[in-house]
Amino acid sequence: MGKRPLVRRRGRGGLQFRVSATGKIAPAKYPNFELSENHEGEIIDLVHERGRDVPLAKVRFNDGTISYIPAVLGAKVGSQIQFGLKSKIADGNVISIQNIPDGTTVCNVEKQFGDGGSFMKSAGTNATVFSHEDKGVTIKLPSGKFTTLNPKNRAMIGTLSGGGVGAGVAWRRFKSKGQKYPIVRGVAQGAYNHPHGGGRHQHVGQSSTVSRDAPPGAKVGSIAARKTGRARIKERKK
Repeated sequence: MGKRPLVRRRGRGGLQFRVSATGKIAPAKYPNFELSENHEGEIIDLVHERGRDVPLAKVRFNDGTISYIPAVLGAKVGSQIQFGLKSKIADGNVISIQNIPDGTTVCNVEKQFGDGGSFMKSAGTNATVFSHEDKGVTIKLPSGKFTTLNPKNRAMIGTLSGGGVGAGVAWRRFKSKGQKYPIVRGVAQGAYNHPHGGGRHQHVGQSSTVSRDAPPGAKVGSIAARKTGRARIKERKK
């Protein structure tokens, strides 16, 4: 009997695949302020949370509340941030996207108003406010895709810090998130390790498309794919 593939071992679960529950500080999201409220806050500390690449800014607002928000590039202890519709367009300030001009770089964007931020929360990421329309505000994501959001949704101006982590610490970084590193290609493994392994050359050697109902040991590759290969644009017949 061969060795179980990594995807099968990961599906079974175990301590090596689970995220550590220790070292967590607090949810990284905006405070629950009303849309019409305007607040100012001060960064009183920059902290690291286990399993999170981006540092968290510990912000104390003028009403005494304390929140942990992902820190942007240039954030430092003692910096002032503004929160509300009347905030200035400056790095670290949180504003509704309806008041952010087109072409502005933003991060930690809310998917639904009041969720505290869902998009662009990873280290070094940002998005761009693309356009304002009647149906909402269009945001260009790092992938190149576009999404239209509620104009009330809030976003932070700037780019999140903590980007550019090298491969030398990647193993520890993945381990803190309960992930395996490095990820080895199936064709680079032995035949007893993976269905795509073995052979004199690195090739799949069979159809890479498998059934949705394939057993766990064989369910690797393109699962229930309708089509494979490059997408070709066919010319319309006149």
